[in-house]
Amino acid sequence: MSSEIHASAVVADSASIGDGCVIHPFVTIAEHVTLGPGVEVFPGAFVGKVPKGAGALAHDPVFERRLIIGANCSIGPGSVVYYDVEIGENCLIGDGASIREQCRIGDRVVISRVVTVNFGTTIGDDTKVMDNTHLTGTMTIGRRVFIGPGVMTANDNAVGKAGYDPLVIQGATIEDDVAIGLGAGILPALTIGRGAVVGAKSLVTRDVAPGVTVMGIPARPVPPVRTA
Repeated sequence: MSSEIHASAVVADSASIGDGCVIHPFVTIAEHVTLGPGVEVFPGAFVGKVPKGAGALAHDPVFERRLIIGANCSIGPGSVVYYDVEIGENCLIGDGASIREQCRIGDRVVISRVVTVNFGTTIGDDTKVMDNTHLTGTMTIGRRVFIGPGVMTANDNAVGKAGYDPLVIQGATIEDDVAIGLGAGILPALTIGRGAVVGAKSLVTRDVAPGVTVMGIPARPVPPVRTA
Protein backbone atom coordinates (compact mmCIF):
# COMPACT_ATOMS: atom_id res chain seq x y z
CA MET A 1 0.00 0.00 0.00
CA SER A 2 1.50 3.33 -1.04
CA SER A 3 1.62 6.41 1.19
CA GLU A 4 0.03 9.79 0.50
CA ILE A 5 2.38 12.77 0.86
CA HIS A 6 0.96 16.22 0.11
CA ALA A 7 2.96 18.37 -2.28
CA SER A 8 3.50 21.07 0.37
CA ALA A 9 4.89 18.62 2.94
CA VAL A 10 8.66 18.54 3.51
CA VAL A 11 10.01 15.01 3.94
CA ALA A 12 13.76 14.51 4.29
CA ASP A 13 15.43 12.01 2.00
CA SER A 14 16.68 9.95 4.96
CA ALA A 15 13.22 9.69 6.56
CA SER A 16 11.56 6.28 6.41
CA ILE A 17 7.83 6.36 5.69
CA GLY A 18 5.88 3.13 6.16
CA ASP A 19 3.15 1.79 3.93
CA GLY A 20 -0.21 3.50 4.08
CA CYS A 21 0.97 6.68 5.81
CA VAL A 22 -0.81 9.98 5.16
CA ILE A 23 1.28 13.17 5.37
CA HIS A 24 -0.97 16.23 5.22
CA PRO A 25 -0.13 19.76 3.97
CA PHE A 26 2.69 21.79 5.53
CA VAL A 27 4.05 18.91 7.59
CA THR A 28 7.81 18.66 8.19
CA ILE A 29 9.37 15.22 8.56
CA ALA A 30 13.07 15.67 9.38
CA GLU A 31 16.08 13.48 8.69
CA HIS A 32 16.35 10.06 10.37
CA VAL A 33 12.66 9.95 11.30
CA THR A 34 10.93 6.57 11.02
CA LEU A 35 7.15 6.36 10.64
CA GLY A 36 5.59 2.93 10.94
CA PRO A 37 2.82 1.79 8.62
CA GLY A 38 -0.50 3.61 8.76
CA VAL A 39 0.75 6.74 10.55
CA GLU A 40 -1.20 9.93 9.79
CA VAL A 41 0.44 13.32 10.33
CA PHE A 42 -1.95 16.27 10.20
CA PRO A 43 -1.26 19.76 8.82
CA GLY A 44 1.49 21.86 10.31
CA ALA A 45 3.06 19.18 12.49
CA PHE A 46 6.86 19.15 12.88
CA VAL A 47 8.31 15.68 13.41
CA GLY A 48 12.01 15.64 14.24
CA LYS A 49 12.73 19.04 15.74
CA VAL A 50 16.26 19.69 16.98
CA PRO A 51 16.23 20.72 20.67
CA LYS A 52 18.19 23.93 21.11
CA GLY A 53 18.88 25.76 24.33
CA ALA A 54 19.55 29.07 22.55
CA GLY A 55 21.68 30.05 25.55
CA ALA A 56 18.58 30.36 27.72
CA LEU A 57 18.28 26.87 29.22
CA ALA A 58 20.01 25.83 32.45
CA HIS A 59 21.42 22.76 30.67
CA ASP A 60 22.37 21.81 27.14
CA PRO A 61 19.91 19.35 25.59
CA VAL A 62 21.31 15.85 25.04
CA PHE A 63 19.77 13.82 22.24
CA GLU A 64 20.27 11.41 19.37
CA ARG A 65 19.22 12.54 15.91
CA ARG A 66 16.57 9.88 15.44
CA LEU A 67 12.83 9.51 16.05
CA ILE A 68 10.53 6.49 15.83
CA ILE A 69 6.74 6.58 15.61
CA GLY A 70 4.99 3.22 15.65
CA ALA A 71 2.26 1.87 13.42
CA ASN A 72 -1.16 3.49 13.15
CA CYS A 73 -0.38 6.57 15.22
CA SER A 74 -2.13 9.89 14.65
CA ILE A 75 -0.06 13.08 15.00
CA GLY A 76 -2.33 16.10 15.39
CA PRO A 77 -2.21 19.48 13.64
CA GLY A 78 0.49 21.83 14.89
CA SER A 79 2.09 19.25 17.16
CA VAL A 80 5.87 19.13 17.62
CA VAL A 81 7.81 15.94 18.30
CA TYR A 82 11.53 16.44 18.98
CA TYR A 83 14.40 14.15 18.07
CA ASP A 84 15.26 11.20 20.33
CA VAL A 85 11.63 10.27 20.97
CA GLU A 86 10.11 6.81 20.63
CA ILE A 87 6.33 6.48 20.34
CA GLY A 88 4.70 3.06 20.31
CA GLU A 89 1.83 1.80 18.19
CA ASN A 90 -1.75 3.11 18.02
CA CYS A 91 -1.01 6.35 19.88
CA LEU A 92 -2.94 9.59 19.55
CA ILE A 93 -0.89 12.79 19.78
CA GLY A 94 -3.37 15.65 19.98
CA ASP A 95 -3.49 19.05 18.33
CA GLY A 96 -0.69 21.36 19.45
CA ALA A 97 1.01 18.80 21.69
CA SER A 98 4.77 18.98 22.27
CA ILE A 99 7.04 16.04 23.16
CA ARG A 100 10.65 16.80 24.03
CA GLU A 101 13.85 14.80 23.57
CA GLN A 102 14.60 11.49 25.33
CA CYS A 103 10.92 10.69 25.89
CA ARG A 104 9.68 7.12 25.55
CA ILE A 105 5.96 6.51 25.05
CA GLY A 106 4.31 3.10 25.03
CA ASP A 107 1.45 1.65 22.97
CA ARG A 108 -2.14 2.97 22.84
CA VAL A 109 -1.24 6.18 24.68
CA VAL A 110 -3.27 9.38 24.38
CA ILE A 111 -1.36 12.65 24.60
CA SER A 112 -4.25 15.03 24.19
CA ARG A 113 -4.54 18.60 22.91
CA VAL A 114 -1.89 21.14 23.96
CA VAL A 115 -0.18 18.67 26.31
CA THR A 116 3.52 19.35 26.91
CA VAL A 117 5.83 16.46 27.72
CA ASN A 118 9.27 17.63 28.81
CA PHE A 119 12.62 15.87 28.33
CA GLY A 120 13.43 12.37 29.55
CA THR A 121 9.90 11.37 30.51
CA THR A 122 8.62 7.80 30.15
CA ILE A 123 4.92 6.95 29.71
CA GLY A 124 3.62 3.38 29.85
CA ASP A 125 1.08 1.55 27.71
CA ASP A 126 -2.62 2.54 27.73
CA THR A 127 -2.06 5.78 29.64
CA LYS A 128 -4.22 8.82 28.87
CA VAL A 129 -3.05 12.41 29.42
CA MET A 130 -5.84 14.94 28.96
CA ASP A 131 -5.86 18.48 27.53
CA ASN A 132 -3.59 21.31 28.71
CA THR A 133 -1.50 19.15 31.04
CA HIS A 134 2.23 19.68 31.59
CA LEU A 135 4.40 16.64 32.30
CA THR A 136 7.75 17.88 33.57
CA GLY A 137 11.14 16.49 32.66
CA THR A 138 12.36 13.12 33.97
CA MET A 139 8.98 11.82 35.08
CA THR A 140 8.18 8.11 35.05
CA ILE A 141 4.53 7.30 34.39
CA GLY A 142 3.27 3.74 34.44
CA ARG A 143 0.61 1.83 32.56
CA ARG A 144 -3.12 2.55 32.50
CA VAL A 145 -2.67 5.90 34.22
CA PHE A 146 -5.33 8.59 33.75
CA ILE A 147 -4.17 12.20 34.07
CA GLY A 148 -7.02 14.69 33.90
CA PRO A 149 -7.11 18.08 32.17
CA GLY A 150 -4.89 20.90 33.37
CA VAL A 151 -2.63 18.83 35.64
CA MET A 152 0.67 20.57 36.41
CA THR A 153 3.90 18.84 37.50
CA ALA A 154 7.31 20.13 38.59
CA ASN A 155 10.83 18.72 38.93
CA ASP A 156 12.71 21.43 40.83
CA ASN A 157 11.98 22.33 44.44
CA ALA A 158 14.38 25.27 44.18
CA VAL A 159 12.33 26.75 41.30
CA GLY A 160 15.45 27.26 39.22
CA LYS A 161 17.51 29.19 41.78
CA ALA A 162 20.06 26.40 42.41
CA GLY A 163 20.98 25.75 38.78
CA TYR A 164 20.66 22.43 36.98
CA ASP A 165 21.82 19.24 38.71
CA PRO A 166 20.48 16.08 37.04
CA LEU A 167 20.75 14.21 40.36
CA VAL A 168 18.40 16.73 41.98
CA ILE A 169 16.10 17.83 39.16
CA GLN A 170 13.67 14.92 39.16
CA GLY A 171 10.02 14.62 38.29
CA ALA A 172 7.55 12.39 40.09
CA THR A 173 7.08 8.66 39.63
CA ILE A 174 3.45 7.75 38.95
CA GLU A 175 2.91 4.00 39.17
CA ASP A 176 0.44 1.83 37.25
CA ASP A 177 -3.34 2.39 37.44
CA VAL A 178 -3.16 5.81 39.11
CA ALA A 179 -5.93 8.37 38.45
CA ILE A 180 -5.25 12.09 38.81
CA GLY A 181 -8.15 14.55 38.76
CA LEU A 182 -8.34 17.79 36.82
CA GLY A 183 -6.15 20.69 37.82
CA ALA A 184 -4.05 18.76 40.34
CA GLY A 185 -0.45 19.76 41.06
CA ILE A 186 2.35 17.22 41.57
CA LEU A 187 5.59 18.40 43.20
CA PRO A 188 9.06 17.01 42.40
CA ALA A 189 10.66 13.65 43.14
CA LEU A 190 7.74 11.99 44.90
CA THR A 191 6.01 8.68 44.20
CA ILE A 192 2.30 8.12 43.70
CA GLY A 193 1.76 4.42 44.36
CA ARG A 194 -0.09 1.93 42.22
CA GLY A 195 -3.86 2.37 42.08
CA ALA A 196 -3.86 5.64 44.04
CA VAL A 197 -6.32 8.45 43.28
CA VAL A 198 -5.54 12.18 43.43
CA GLY A 199 -8.59 14.41 43.71
CA ALA A 200 -9.26 17.40 41.49
CA LYS A 201 -7.35 20.61 42.34
CA SER A 202 -5.25 18.79 44.94
CA LEU A 203 -1.58 19.62 45.56
CA VAL A 204 0.56 16.53 46.13
CA THR A 205 3.56 17.43 48.29
CA ARG A 206 4.62 13.99 49.55
CA ASP A 207 4.51 10.33 48.53
CA VAL A 208 1.10 8.70 48.15
CA ALA A 209 0.85 5.05 49.22
CA PRO A 210 -0.54 2.46 46.79
CA GLY A 211 -4.34 2.35 46.64
CA VAL A 212 -4.81 5.50 48.72
CA THR A 213 -7.08 8.41 47.73
CA VAL A 214 -5.78 11.89 48.55
CA MET A 215 -7.44 15.28 48.27
CA GLY A 216 -6.86 18.87 49.29
CA ILE A 217 -4.05 21.43 49.60
CA PRO A 218 -1.81 19.84 50.66
CA ALA A 219 -3.24 16.49 49.61
CA ARG A 220 -4.08 14.16 52.50
CA PRO A 221 -5.59 10.67 52.61
CA VAL A 222 -9.39 10.46 52.60
CA PRO A 223 -11.83 7.55 52.36
CA PRO A 224 -12.04 6.13 48.82
CA VAL A 225 -14.46 7.88 46.49
CA ARG A 226 -17.53 5.80 45.69
CA THR A 227 -17.92 5.05 41.99
CA ALA A 228 -21.46 3.68 42.09
